[in-house]
Amino acid sequence: MARWLRSLVGALLLLEGAAALSFLHHRYEEMVQALFRVQSQCPYVTRIYSIGRSVEGRHLYVLEFSDYPGIHEPLEPEFKYVGNMHGNEVLGRELLLQLSEFLCEEYRRGNERITRLIHDTRIHIMPSMNPDGYEVAAKQGPDGNGYLTGRNNANGVDLNRNFPDLNTFMYYSGEISGPNHHIPLPDNWKSQVEPETLAVIQWISSYNFVLSANLHGGAVVANYPYDKSQDQRFRSHRRTVNTPTPDDRLFQKLAKTYSYAHGWMHRGWNCGDYFADGITNGASWYSLSKGMQDFNYLYTNCFEITLELSCNKFPPEEDLERQWMANREALVAFIEEVHQGIKGMVSDENNNGIAGAVISVQGISHDITSGGLLVPLHALPFGYSFLEATWVIWGIISGCCCLALTLSQPLQRGTSPRQSQQLWAQLHLHWYISSSNKTW
Repeated sequence: MARWLRSLVGALLLLEGAAALSFLHHRYEEMVQALFRVQSQCPYVTRIYSIGRSVEGRHLYVLEFSDYPGIHEPLEPEFKYVGNMHGNEVLGRELLLQLSEFLCEEYRRGNERITRLIHDTRIHIMPSMNPDGYEVAAKQGPDGNGYLTGRNNANGVDLNRNFPDLNTFMYYSGEISGPNHHIPLPDNWKSQVEPETLAVIQWISSYNFVLSANLHGGAVVANYPYDKSQDQRFRSHRRTVNTPTPDDRLFQKLAKTYSYAHGWMHRGWNCGDYFADGITNGASWYSLSKGMQDFNYLYTNCFEITLELSCNKFPPEEDLERQWMANREALVAFIEEVHQGIKGMVSDENNNGIAGAVISVQGISHDITSGGLLVPLHALPFGYSFLEATWVIWGIISGCCCLALTLSQPLQRGTSPRQSQQLWAQLHLHWYISSSNKTW
């Protein structure tokens, strides 16, 4: 009931000032124009940048919202949305353009919720990761589009099967007590990925993203890691294996945040399938290798889920407004989840930021690291309630407190990991508790 009420009140707040938006499909040039139009309308809180180019040379543009665009602010989390990874799954692309327009317009209107979100979060929106594939699909349009037409990039590669396979390494290393986070990439990885994949990997390596969603189509469900089952050798196409991450409870919470704020995803029955609460573990649905959401979790501090948003991969234009109304509150509510839990900064006794400090949470066999000089540890322990965190911060009730913890420091450059002598430092971890009480 509480989740329903929060979604309802939040939606009513957004409805107060919702501006009229155009509901059209946007080809590449039109998409670029739409992004730059938003930037021109909200120049002080937006920035456009390209993370690279597609096979055919199209820019992979990102629109950033922040009160200080282009600048990482201490204790301000980095969030991203990625759409149109499969070129023929187009609803996510249009929703992200609508979201960009909406955030700008509501900020200009003085919407308190949106203003607070932009001032307290650095939001990165990439409407299309596969602009080449989209152009192939768009030539046929909604009526004549084949189920796979335009899905892959211009080289015929499925980008959601193109990331380095860190799952296999992680499953094996777990048996020998190997690393469970920030798994290193293979030496030849750059020769094995497409230009779009390479650009995204370099992008997520350059920003300390905390939370993310990847927008797809063809079903209606919020899908969370792992996508790849631990042992596919004994699996048939009909058999599935639930393969949870160490942060399974958190991922389920994140997925439910979207599904229950969505117009009908939470009902479960959609597109001829049933998913309880509108969510599913990826491998429990079907197992896939080299996917982007697992890669985010195993290579960075970022928690990513995959949002399947429509039965029709290329819905007609007359359906876009209905889809926007169904997803608008969910898109905003999911961004707000980046502020739940505990965040802080790691520094030494001289208050100097320490990069790469490994942070372990008791009971969760997936560590995170500090992101660098004065970069906050937003994911520590990301998404936990006060009761679950009391074993870490003894006796805390609310507000802010400070305590010293002993954390492992990364080995110095040139130091062999096999050396028995480990380097330790007494670090000061400043914790800030994000209240779950919101003003709607």
